[in-house]
Amino acid sequence: MTQLEQLRHAMRRAELDAVWISDPANVRALSGFTSGRDAKVLVTPDGATLYTDARYTVQAAEESPLTAHIARPPATYEHAAPGVSGLRVGFEADHLTVAALEDLRANWPGATLLPVQGLVQSLRVIKTADEIQALRDAQVLADEVFMAVRPMIVAGARELDIANEIELRLRQRGAGSAFDIIVASGPRGAMPHGVASERLIEDGDLVTIDMGARVRGYHSDMTRTVAVGDPPEEMRRVYRAVLEAEEAAVQAVRPGVRTADLDRLARDILTGHGLGDAFAHSLGHGVGLEVHEGPSLRATSEDVLASGMVITIEPGAYLPGRGGVRIEDLVLVTDDGYEVLSTSPKDTL
Repeated sequence: MTQLEQLRHAMRRAELDAVWISDPANVRALSGFTSGRDAKVLVTPDGATLYTDARYTVQAAEESPLTAHIARPPATYEHAAPGVSGLRVGFEADHLTVAALEDLRANWPGATLLPVQGLVQSLRVIKTADEIQALRDAQVLADEVFMAVRPMIVAGARELDIANEIELRLRQRGAGSAFDIIVASGPRGAMPHGVASERLIEDGDLVTIDMGARVRGYHSDMTRTVAVGDPPEEMRRVYRAVLEAEEAAVQAVRPGVRTADLDRLARDILTGHGLGDAFAHSLGHGVGLEVHEGPSLRATSEDVLASGMVITIEPGAYLPGRGGVRIEDLVLVTDDGYEVLSTSPKDTL
């Protein structure tokens, strides 16, 4: 069953006749069109239309099996208006701007517009074989680049230079960086999102590297914390505790497991080491066309793992003024367990 067919089933369950897709990742998922930021998709009971502008006439024809209508608003809305008259039309409430919603209301007076959330995202959590291969390729590249740059992470190196070298090598391989590269050394390691700075790495630092590649629109995500010189015993202890929590959570991955239980497993291990309060974020998230997508691996999540999901497992512990540790693997949920896609070795302290 195609994603469009799955979406129509979801539409019927939500009592919708049509949906207006504006989220770029959802546009791509449904249409195959890679410039989703400049496109919309209208799905009705008996059709689906890709709307984009004249810059993409050739690209839309090459990439998407959907009928493409080349126009800019308000002509876009005028073209769609007859097909939605009298219908209950869902719009993506977590993406569509207020101004764009007002445009729809003005141009589609015969439609009943209803907010929806997660309608397409819920269909994207299970990856196809082609999507899994793209994610696998992105992670292979990220591992290769990390291993090439790893010898450069030494005392005296600047965080920004490490991040720039990672990004350069990704681009040289025809890929892009999945997100702003995090290089957080020494006390800056206490910032979970400590993007690279001017700081020079010092002997005894732990250095957190969070990076990923973007290949064919799909993202990888991996974190390694590496030791430079001889870190203090306190930070060695933190590292060992985070590694224990990370490995235990990965080994517990299998279909049918509640993601909240995985978060609890890792959190309980860190709590046992006196680091529960230092674990300042959820255990992980799904990865695909977006770096952060479903399922959610947080304590309050109701998501359940299923074969074909690709997730991160990334516990961390952050001590203000002293430093931090995060270790993250990219993991494919298989029919009978899991496969770790990230292969870069982890330090042993």
